[in-house]
Amino acid sequence: MASPMRSLLTDPARYLQSFRLFLTNSTEHQCMREFMERQLPAEIASIGNGKSTINILSVGGGAGEIDLLILSKVQARYPGVTINNDVIEPSADQISKYKERVAETSSLENVKFTWHEETAYEYESRMNAEKKSKKWDFIHMIQMLYYVEDIPATIRYFHSLLEAQAKLLIILVSGERTSGWETLWKKFGSSFPLNDLCSYVSSADIRTILDSAGLKYQLHELPSYMDITSCFIEGNKDGELLLDFLTETCQFSETAPPELKRQVMEELRKPECSEKRDGKVLFNNNLSVIMIEP
Repeated sequence: MASPMRSLLTDPARYLQSFRLFLTNSTEHQCMREFMERQLPAEIASIGNGKSTINILSVGGGAGEIDLLILSKVQARYPGVTINNDVIEPSADQISKYKERVAETSSLENVKFTWHEETAYEYESRMNAEKKSKKWDFIHMIQMLYYVEDIPATIRYFHSLLEAQAKLLIILVSGERTSGWETLWKKFGSSFPLNDLCSYVSSADIRTILDSAGLKYQLHELPSYMDITSCFIEGNKDGELLLDFLTETCQFSETAPPELKRQVMEELRKPECSEKRDGKVLFNNNLSVIMIEP
């Protein structure tokens, strides 16, 4: 009998609900903010040298929280310079939240925003069809490579759009052995209903791709965790949403075979995935930042 399990991405509203809960329960954005505050300024120190306009491409910009932080760092480094900020984002809901955020933010006078409601692949196909290959001074792909079908081709395409002084920034889950994602997905990924909508990929896989393409890059590890205590409270709505997010499965608690659910719950408690602190279960959500040279 076919399993009733289906990918979380088949229900966009539930996906967004679980994703927002993940952001609330994790230090995901805090650790990215810290990186943007402390290390990004040095990384972007020469992307706009001698330019009157800086072109930035955000691939999978979401609701814009991190994008606006990146823009503030570019503005601080190049005060008064015009910035063209193009955003590729397939979710209309996320784009409208992004636009609201821009409307509420002062100090963006010199930034021109263009939103493209499409996937990275649709953007690439459209640009190729229109025979356009605009070059960019900074491209960032934050937590989005799980949702592209051909990861090496996607990296190759966007890397080909870099200007001479430009950088390509990728952030995704760490491929270190301490990563809860790496542990969980290496063990159970084949049991989850991913189809073509999502693939598990970590910084270890990206490094392999970059090494084989002979690309130069720097790697930074960002410690992060997610509070998954509620996942162990039977019938807890937040816990069920977080389990959906962890397994990329819609209604995982209700649709997973009992044995798979038991094994996943057991794995999530193990020190390879989580640590127990102050009565809480904290899942290892460590991230990697990969900064790629042109």
